[in-house]
Amino acid sequence: MSAGQEAAQVVLIVEDERPIADLLGSYLARDGFEVALARTGEDALRDLAALHPAAVILDVGLPGIDGIEVCRRMRAAGDATPVLFVTARDDEVDRVLGLELGADDYVTKPFSPREVVARVRAVLRRVPAGPSGAVDDVLSVGAVRLDAGSRKVEADGVPVPLTTTEFDLLRHLMGRPGRVFPREELLADVWGYPPGTPTRTLDVHVAQLRAKLGAALDLRTVRGVGYSVERSERPS
Repeated sequence: MSAGQEAAQVVLIVEDERPIADLLGSYLARDGFEVALARTGEDALRDLAALHPAAVILDVGLPGIDGIEVCRRMRAAGDATPVLFVTARDDEVDRVLGLELGADDYVTKPFSPREVVARVRAVLRRVPAGPSGAVDDVLSVGAVRLDAGSRKVEADGVPVPLTTTEFDLLRHLMGRPGRVFPREELLADVWGYPPGTPTRTLDVHVAQLRAKLGAALDLRTVRGVGYSVERSERPS
């Protein structure tokens, strides 16, 4: 690598179907990523510790330790590496469970490799290169304090661990308290989804924020429109 040249970001593909893994790998490599392949959950956990990838593409239906359990162990260990789940078309339960465990996004089989690369790019754009240090990056609404520079959130003074996407969604909502954000706007601005994308990822991430922040933040659903956070110190 020449002086001044940045190292390629590593994407770990965890997929036991070799043709799918190879296809994804070729598209990611063509887009400038370094690719590592793992075929089992055990291999994935080992490679995560050794490689520290920028993102993980994780198939749910792995032999042995499945993708759900791999994600569960990652988050339990404090590993916030962005995870993109790959599921079968009808595995709605797996998709929702994966998001609840802290996955950042998902795609369903069969999928376009270009779509997967675009989703990886989108989630990596939300991962900061480092603290910005700007005063405007500290937001306070209700009993929640969000520091965008350090990527830390506190509720009632207690640290609250969030995934990359949970943090970015919360920052987006807290940036304009009292404003109702339409669903499609949030999906476009936070996830980079085009209009009309059918997905439950927003609903699940909102539910996770409510579970983690509790009464410290008034995060409201505006039926038929979207979501907002309120300026009140405590929800009524």
